[in-house]
Amino acid sequence: MRGRQSYTHLMSPGRIGPMELRNRVVLPAMDMNVSEDGEIEQREIEHYAARAAGGAGLVVTGACAVAFPHGAASLKEPGLSEDRFIPGLRALADAVHAAGSKLCVQSTHHGKVARVDTANDRPVLAPNEPDYTYDMSALADSTPSELRRMAAATGGKHTTYREMTTDDIAWLVATWADAADRVARAGADAIEVHVAHGYILGVFLNRRDNRRTDEYGGPLANRARLACEVIAAVKERVGDRLAVLVRVAGEEYGQEGGLTLAEAAEASVMFERAGADAIHVTGWGRNPFDNFTDGPLPNKVGAYLPNAAAIKQRVSVPVIAVGRMLPEVAEEALAAGKIDFAAMGRQLLADPELPNKIAAGTPEQVRPCINCYLCVAENFFDDTPFCAVNPALGHESLLPLRPASATQHVVVVGAGPAGLESARVLTERGHRVTVVDRSDRLGGTMWFSSLTTPDNERLLRWYRAEVERLGIAVRLGTTATVESVRALRPDRVVVATGAVRPRPDVPGGGLPIVQTGDTLRALMLGTAHAGEAGAVLRTLGRLGRASRITRSPEAVRRLTRRFLPMGKDVVVVGGSLVGLELAEFLAERGRRVTLLHEGRQLGLPLAMPRRWTAVKDATEHGVDIHRGVTLTRITDSGVEWTEGDQAHSAPADMVVYAEGTTAAAPLADELRAAGLDVDVVGDAAEVGYIHGAVHSAWGVATAI
Repeated sequence: MRGRQSYTHLMSPGRIGPMELRNRVVLPAMDMNVSEDGEIEQREIEHYAARAAGGAGLVVTGACAVAFPHGAASLKEPGLSEDRFIPGLRALADAVHAAGSKLCVQSTHHGKVARVDTANDRPVLAPNEPDYTYDMSALADSTPSELRRMAAATGGKHTTYREMTTDDIAWLVATWADAADRVARAGADAIEVHVAHGYILGVFLNRRDNRRTDEYGGPLANRARLACEVIAAVKERVGDRLAVLVRVAGEEYGQEGGLTLAEAAEASVMFERAGADAIHVTGWGRNPFDNFTDGPLPNKVGAYLPNAAAIKQRVSVPVIAVGRMLPEVAEEALAAGKIDFAAMGRQLLADPELPNKIAAGTPEQVRPCINCYLCVAENFFDDTPFCAVNPALGHESLLPLRPASATQHVVVVGAGPAGLESARVLTERGHRVTVVDRSDRLGGTMWFSSLTTPDNERLLRWYRAEVERLGIAVRLGTTATVESVRALRPDRVVVATGAVRPRPDVPGGGLPIVQTGDTLRALMLGTAHAGEAGAVLRTLGRLGRASRITRSPEAVRRLTRRFLPMGKDVVVVGGSLVGLELAEFLAERGRRVTLLHEGRQLGLPLAMPRRWTAVKDATEHGVDIHRGVTLTRITDSGVEWTEGDQAHSAPADMVVYAEGTTAAAPLADELRAAGLDVDVVGDAAEVGYIHGAVHSAWGVATAI
């Protein structure tokens, strides 16, 4: 995020129907799954109040079931079907208002994805029985535990369908209007009618799901009729007590017959006529096991902005864009008149203070979302989201950080994510911190991971800015020993030295063509010793040192697309997170990549949606994937392995060994033996990558 950029348009006040908003930042619906039998509890109130206090102009709740428990996706989602739900909604509205924001309640009936109905042997409502099934082959990369957790959300039962009758339709319209009245009586400011993401109004709207032949099927005007009737009934019931937002997919992805942009734009015109005060443009990947990262949670920045801009050309009410609307992207779109408001979901989970920091002119202090999908993956399990970079998500009562009872000098060994998070939190709490790292730069393994996962570079930049802002003492190029640490006179030491990455224990495992994560990182950074690589790879190291190009992960990504001095054939051994992403990275750069994986599930511990997409992308880039293999031998020119009873081989100019990563902290043992108080965090304690590093560091740093 560019620190000098002005965000005057994003921070300017706006209006939706009868509702005045202090800025153009919207928290879109992100299901928290912490309600009890449909009633909003204090933990949920604290979550939304934190985003309101952080400066969001409008806070939208997660999906709330208009006919709860019927049509609900979870018993943990708020209900709108009875007056007993009003006190919780009122408490939420009061908390959001006290923080200076406005509250919108998202209303829906989940229709054919109403898991509560399936679990309770009720047929789900649909325009008609679907005539298709999903490609679920991606589930091959979900673990047995994950599959059991997903099945538990429906009690392991199969979905049955009930084609809606005209009586069902009349009931749904009346029920929605009643729900809107309760939202108004609870003191909320707006209601959002959900017409997307495979829920009941959304499936009526598209041609693929709606094959009816009555007045609710066929032409778009008929398919939009149910949504228009709901919008009109809601508007008639609440009048100007609530602004009425309508959420629509600007486009549906992954299946022929899904909603097109032209249809979405025309439908939005109808929704405005029916009473919509704003159109909230999202997207939907129709098969959650195949293209979830197309929608509703896209992996591309500004994914739905073009569709939102096109719809804005057709309607006169405000348009809200969602889909990785980074602040700088939102500001540019607002300035150009493409949209009126920007919804930022995962970003406000990562940092609820985003609007306040932008308004204060300190956007570099905004902790970025790294697009890892760990938060949204929990919804597949009917569980509560957590954030890789924000341990306080769902536990907002932990903030603000408790000041230390006594200031200590803490030496942090390691400047990767665990070390930097430890240093940041300890300093915020009042401790004096010195960070020591043998490398010549901050980031540790996170720096290297930024090559294959660019979003990690944004987190690295944030940590650099935090180190500077907090004035944390950093000693780079310094190897930590018992003597050097003791010389710093610490009261306590936090060891964050990362994991151990061994060479393969097979014949040929020590050959020069074999690289581990550590040796490959040294090569890319230009710090490898002469014996750690062949002549071609040492060339890259020398170029990096001479040009300093390897100081920037972005520069390395650009350079290696044009120039990568290694042979064409690469074998990656290990298909977990690191191996899978590295295989795709190399294949994108024209290498013939063979990926060998001992297990069955690739991409662990990536969150499921991102994992499914990563496997699909690697395959599309030509990576030759082999599962269930046993590595037998590495030669100067290739790799040999077995699959079952069959022997196989592949040529290799380079072998990357991405297996066997283990936690180890020998320095911690030496320091303890010398009488120092020591904590171990990050991969040195337990391999957990960025999420594990940040959360373990937070746990230790908040306790010292």
